[in-house]
Amino acid sequence: MKPTSPRGGGPSGRAVNAALGAAGLAAFLALGEAVPRLGIVKEQFFPPTSRIARALGDETTDSAFWTDLGDTLTGWALGLAIAVGAGIVVGVVVSVVPYLREATASTIEFLRPIPSVALIPLAVLLYGTELRSVLLLVVYASFWQVLVQVMYGVRDVDPVAEETARSYGLGTWARIRHVLWPTALPYVMTGVRLAAAVALILTVTAELVIGAPGLGARIAVAQTSQAVPELYALIVVTGLLGLLINTAARSVERYALAWHQSVRGEVTV
Repeated sequence: MKPTSPRGGGPSGRAVNAALGAAGLAAFLALGEAVPRLGIVKEQFFPPTSRIARALGDETTDSAFWTDLGDTLTGWALGLAIAVGAGIVVGVVVSVVPYLREATASTIEFLRPIPSVALIPLAVLLYGTELRSVLLLVVYASFWQVLVQVMYGVRDVDPVAEETARSYGLGTWARIRHVLWPTALPYVMTGVRLAAAVALILTVTAELVIGAPGLGARIAVAQTSQAVPELYALIVVTGLLGLLINTAARSVERYALAWHQSVRGEVTV
């Protein structure tokens, strides 16, 4: 067995990827500056990159912006934490308890495809524009990402390892800890990473539609007041948040799975 680095996994590969990413971003920003300047689209609908950057700078000097950003991150973090905890617990219980998986399969397949935005009227009726409305939508959308991955991970447990653990007298909790959890953890981390992105999308969407405090509500105000550069600046902020969250989730995933072959990059030669 010889450890090797996957493509782009070593320091030089990461440097090349970073350089290519920076070049692509620079080209995108230059295109955003040129398109309205050349009259391809009207500046009143799509301002140049420089105007958006100035509007973004103005936003960062406004204390209300940071308050709204904090509200968005609060809703995202709380909703994600609840969804991850519930998804892991329910996924393990449903998969481990005999016949429970079959008994709940049709219910899960019925509830999972329901779009979270379809629950907006229910959230407003129950909680109005409070944080709990945002949490209802975020948790509902993110929960399924984690639950499904946990169930796939439990299904992937080696039956020989399971039977060996039983033969050595390991109890249910010990089997979950030493056999099931290491096998399911890569799936769990994938579910958490997907849920983190979905949670941000639903947080901003709920704020935008319901009017709950946060960046989404601020975007709605910018839209109704025809503050187009500020509107795009806030959209850029949400994009940056998504990028940071995805990067952080991948870092946590690499740390949690440092022992796993997918991260170590080992191949048999």
